[in-house]
Amino acid sequence: MTDLATLGQRIRHFRTSAGLTLDQLGARVGIAGSQLSLMENGRREPRLSLLQSIATALGVQVSELLDAQPPTPRAALEIELDRMQQGAVYAGLGLPAIRPSRSMPDDTLEALVGLHHELGRRAREAVATPEEARRANTELRQYMRTQDNYLPEIEKLAEDQLRSVGHSTGALTHRSVSLMAKKLGFELIFVGDLPHSTRSVTDLETGRIYLPPASIPGGHGLRSMALQALAHRLLGHTEPASYAEFLRQRLEINYFAAACLMPLRQSVEFLTAAKNDRNLAIEDFRDAFGVTHEAAALRFTNLATTHLGMTVHFLRVGEDGALYKGYENDGLPMPTDVTGSTEGQLVCRQWSARGAFSRTNRTTELYQYTDTPAGTFWCSTQTGTGSQEEFSITSGVPFADAKWFRGRETTTRNVSRCPDASCCRRPAGELTKRWEHKAWASARLHAHILSPLPSGTFPGVDDSELYGFLEAHSAER
Repeated sequence: MTDLATLGQRIRHFRTSAGLTLDQLGARVGIAGSQLSLMENGRREPRLSLLQSIATALGVQVSELLDAQPPTPRAALEIELDRMQQGAVYAGLGLPAIRPSRSMPDDTLEALVGLHHELGRRAREAVATPEEARRANTELRQYMRTQDNYLPEIEKLAEDQLRSVGHSTGALTHRSVSLMAKKLGFELIFVGDLPHSTRSVTDLETGRIYLPPASIPGGHGLRSMALQALAHRLLGHTEPASYAEFLRQRLEINYFAAACLMPLRQSVEFLTAAKNDRNLAIEDFRDAFGVTHEAAALRFTNLATTHLGMTVHFLRVGEDGALYKGYENDGLPMPTDVTGSTEGQLVCRQWSARGAFSRTNRTTELYQYTDTPAGTFWCSTQTGTGSQEEFSITSGVPFADAKWFRGRETTTRNVSRCPDASCCRRPAGELTKRWEHKAWASARLHAHILSPLPSGTFPGVDDSELYGFLEAHSAER
């Protein structure tokens, strides 16, 4: 059945076209005119038998009443205004709802709908700020901690999709991803002019998913980008109404892509066998499925607690020591600000996540034990180079679980007293005495932390650039 607002408008349209009042039509179908008015205003759902009686009285088919399209442009505006006034943005203003009368001019109604559109746009713009982003990210991280970073519904969805294209073993091929897209009615198109603010673009009208050229360095990432785009459709995502919803959607599509590239059954079998051999290693997990070190480390956090029975932590740290991505359910004392956010916080200098940058040989992983106020942890850290700077990827576990990992025999051990400032943030007394108030430094700010995101339909995406791109490629249809 179509939605009640549209159904009510269609009943009213055919009633007025037939020249009947509410009471006259009500008398013909055996209900009071006031009850019929509730139906026309979308406040009451009629029984199918009553709908059949109304259709007969109006001389139309039931299917005409149930058509999903508003009967007139005016009706479409009234429906949109009603929906917007029921939304959270308008409700938060504490203003009464406006019911458009028949005497209200169309241009007045259009102006009201336009005002609501602008209210919604400004509300989305207001939440696309660094403060809101950090708050939403903290809440999502805390929620995933309660789930042990494991989402069984998405695991099953990924398994079903892989089964549909016959993938059962080995690394997921580009062909399998293309087949998966085809089954969902999509075609993968590789272009060199994607909007700068996007990683991929999906044209819902033509079923095209636009991706970067297949020849770009690190092209293995294209499988993940395509899977993420498909996940939006598979997970039933709609345009995000808040930054928190945007982050949740992004987490879900990333999780789906990882669960396809590193399927549950094969991954658990691989990791369980390695654990039994006391030879767990992220680098082996990475190589077995042909993904990046970071992807393998993150996927390990999805599976370790639920399927291997161990708590873990994960860190992505920039060469300046700033934490850009982190997860823990093992009690590692992560650096946070007063709001609980970890974004951009500096990790302890004694941790392997920072110590790895000072190594001469970075081709191998750095293994280290670290004594902290929360206990001793074993960590494995690998460095890499991104588009802007170097970074490190760290996977770790409490001391008791180090016995399952390659590198447990390391003799490298540091002591971290953070968040105690005397650990590594407060300079030594003699240095302070020697240099305090005798120097002036110009700080290099993390611009992404201070700057608001582009305020388009999707946070971080420039609508003008996006729509221009789609229009430019529309001629190819």
